[in-house]
Amino acid sequence: MSDYSELDKEMLSRNLDAAQIETLEKVKQEGRVWDDLSEEYGVDNPDPPWRIDLESTCDALADGYWNTSNVCKPETERTPENEANLDALERRWEEDQLVSERYADVPFPERQLLALAHSMIRRGLISEEDLAEKMKLVDKRLNMID
Repeated sequence: MSDYSELDKEMLSRNLDAAQIETLEKVKQEGRVWDDLSEEYGVDNPDPPWRIDLESTCDALADGYWNTSNVCKPETERTPENEANLDALERRWEEDQLVSERYADVPFPERQLLALAHSMIRRGLISEEDLAEKMKLVDKRLNMID
């Protein structure tokens, strides 16, 4: 008898690794949600400022435009090795699985952001170390830390 559930088998067949990612687990445990941050900083907009970037990144992945050098080239000159095309339905399926398996206790839209970051790390589009470094820079700017 297999140690894998049908869902685990499906995730593996699609090359989805739902295993924990340390940086994202830290965000999951210690991160703050937009509702709290917007209140703290006196922002009235119900949508977080990163919401459009999140949706745009999902769209760009679906079109294979992740590598910015490819975006500027005519479609006939784009190289497949520089594209990280992720079918929109596949990305959404992956997001749903990650949300239910790994990020169910995180509120929306933060769980969508964590699921996207998880997918991008697992697919090699960004490293966990690069993401952690970018997060430190944002924290530094937000909190005016020297």
